[in-house]
Amino acid sequence: MITAKDLANMIDHTLLRADAQEEEFKKLCHEAKEYQFKMVAINSAPVALCHEFLKDSSVHVGAAIGFPLGQTTIETKIFEVEDAIKNGADEIDYVINIGKLKDGDLAHIRKEMNAIVSVARDGNILSKVILETCYLTDEEKIQVCQIAKEIQPDFVKTSTGFGTAGATYQDVKLMKEVVGEKVKVKAAGGIRDLATALNMIEAGAERIGTSSGIKIIAELR
Repeated sequence: MITAKDLANMIDHTLLRADAQEEEFKKLCHEAKEYQFKMVAINSAPVALCHEFLKDSSVHVGAAIGFPLGQTTIETKIFEVEDAIKNGADEIDYVINIGKLKDGDLAHIRKEMNAIVSVARDGNILSKVILETCYLTDEEKIQVCQIAKEIQPDFVKTSTGFGTAGATYQDVKLMKEVVGEKVKVKAAGGIRDLATALNMIEAGAERIGTSSGIKIIAELR
């Protein structure tokens, strides 16, 4: 049985609402320190603020890039990553250009992933590639994961939490089977209780993105 400490260290404590204010970010960071979550998952603008709140802790600051639609240019995403690193980000979660994938433009997906992962590596931060699985066929999920297996970001991730559906056991399992051991899987979107979190871990997830982390840890305890 997983311990509360081990599970907390797999959770990205999330606050990605458009109307989130400074006091809420302060609370988010306080909770992340108290529960020893792995990371706070936030948009790019509050990165410096959260970095300051968390400077004396082991909690990572994670910036969402091209979020939540992925419909920005590669150059724009690279600028966002570089800006996030400058402001103190330890990790980035970027959304692929879903439309390009649906068009079958795998060259664009590969170019984008290679460019963004390279910038993250140069900045000594972790990178996660968000597929937004609710919009993809299994073949498209496999195609992105095959590219990830080649380029080796730190994680592939199911969802933003802003799509039509979130993580599923089947998607996590499929993604893990394709990427293998050198790339990890993050499950996010719709994970609101312990049973769902454990289900995702069983499928192969090594990181859980959720705004219900405190509730999940309380259930386990």
